[in-house]
Amino acid sequence: MTIQIPKREGKELRFADLSPIITEENQMIVEGRAVVFNQPTVLFKMNGNEYHEVIEPEALDEADMRDVVFRYNHNDNLFVMARTRGGSLELTKDADGLLVRAKLFDIQQARDLYTLIKAGAVDKMSFAFTIREESFDKETRTWHVRKIDKVFDVAAVDQPAYDATSISARKVLDLERERMAALERAQELESFNARKRALLLKTLTY
Repeated sequence: MTIQIPKREGKELRFADLSPIITEENQMIVEGRAVVFNQPTVLFKMNGNEYHEVIEPEALDEADMRDVVFRYNHNDNLFVMARTRGGSLELTKDADGLLVRAKLFDIQQARDLYTLIKAGAVDKMSFAFTIREESFDKETRTWHVRKIDKVFDVAAVDQPAYDATSISARKVLDLERERMAALERAQELESFNARKRALLLKTLTY
């Protein structure tokens, strides 16, 4: 059973692979895939069950990607490493997801990051985005992201783990609200049935 759910507020983070590309010009260029379509990802576990998310292939069709920056660990306190505005960051959507090619700016922070990427110490990518439309499949316990509203940044990351406060906690809260609503509906139905039985019994006694 699939149900539509309201637009979720706040940025989401998702992770994929990153690889260094060393060119003859010795420029600091890295390539990776920030978004992977049709791949179930475990968001969290609750009551012994895993809850997943899948990003659908059409999710990026209407996404705002006009001004996306390349960062390290989504850290706003560091300088921007590359940017779509100006052409140092290229984002290409294909059948499998979103490819990233970044020519890092010649600044010390970018040089340090590139050294870590070449050494294999940083080998994952992440992207920060907001969701416009998604649905939830109760049988498979899977969220399907159907429309992404905006992509804010793509990032090289060293700890590819979901931010529990911004992602899992909100989804758990959604499930708890749904459970409580279902419980209230069941209690209302039980109360209605009790009144109906009492009325029927009263009718039969006359």
